[in-house]
Amino acid sequence: MPIKDVPLVTCILFVYVGFSDVDATMLSCLAFSCPSLETLEITMADKAINNMTGEELSRLVSEKHSLSILKIGGCSNLGFLNLSSSSLNVLWLSDLCSLSESVISCPNMSELSLCFTQQSTECTDLVSLMDGLGRSCPNLRNLHISSIQLSNEAVSALEGANLRGLCMLSLILGSKMTDAAVASIVRSCASLALLDLSGSSISDSGVGMICKAFPHTLSRLLLALCPNITTCGIQAATAQLPLLQLMDCGMSLRSNLQNEKQGAYFGEINGRIRLCPKLPTLKKQPMRQKLIIKHDNLKKLSLWGCSAIDALYVKCPELIDLNLNTCTNLHPERLLLQCPNLKNVHAFGCQDMLIGAIKNQKLINRKNLMKQCVSTGV
Repeated sequence: MPIKDVPLVTCILFVYVGFSDVDATMLSCLAFSCPSLETLEITMADKAINNMTGEELSRLVSEKHSLSILKIGGCSNLGFLNLSSSSLNVLWLSDLCSLSESVISCPNMSELSLCFTQQSTECTDLVSLMDGLGRSCPNLRNLHISSIQLSNEAVSALEGANLRGLCMLSLILGSKMTDAAVASIVRSCASLALLDLSGSSISDSGVGMICKAFPHTLSRLLLALCPNITTCGIQAATAQLPLLQLMDCGMSLRSNLQNEKQGAYFGEINGRIRLCPKLPTLKKQPMRQKLIIKHDNLKKLSLWGCSAIDALYVKCPELIDLNLNTCTNLHPERLLLQCPNLKNVHAFGCQDMLIGAIKNQKLINRKNLMKQCVSTGV
């Protein structure tokens, strides 16, 4: 939409930047044309460059008193964050890199998503960032941080922030996070509904702590790319979390470290499927593992890339979506699916015989469901 055509009453802007750049001139035009700007989303194409600085972003946020939702991609040139707003409710910034200062003072903010680059030079002080969130954003309910700098110390600082109202917590790609980080989360969060620790180094013990802390609230648990988790931890989670509806353990049970490709897995706070372009270093799991999952409420289960599994038994009456992509060692004769509502099974990269077995079992489940409906008069 041309800037001149934007209404001047209440503005909601979705800007896709193709081959031009985001700079001070563009921001000034947006600010001038939309005095009552409430929502601004800037999405960058691959060849576009976001030259926005931290000072320009701070000015935009401080001057737009009605701005409630701000989502900007390609933020590698900000340099620092110093944002203050009483109206900002949702903030998403991606491609952040080596921030010298991270101050976000938004007392009414409920959702914060900060995605940092995975470059080895990334050196943002996440401990200071986490420590300040409790004082400056006390009403946070959804927090998503993606960074290779995530560590036990950073999560411990989050504990000190006293964000007891958090419902959704996503801390991903922090291979330095261990069970000590889980202990901090358990102490600082009272009633999580979503927890995503994908890419961490937590173990089955950490999973046990999660189960004990959130048995009555947790409905989505994402532990993809967690090499220290075994089938025991996965089975414990499904057995001890009765409200669980989504579980992702993609690439946590791997037997072959060669030729592994990126995969899609459930999880971002906005509910969309997330891609992990760069995988952390994972250890090799023992071959020939058997996984048994029984759950009354589970709707989505993702085991993509779990090449260490050779036997799988799933009894989940509400399961709709099952991701078995690149489960290369799963044997057709050792697969049993008792999931009458199963609609989608993803089996890219699996054996042809396994794909045939999945189709046959889906057909059998469907016939059994029809018989059950007929017998009950439904």
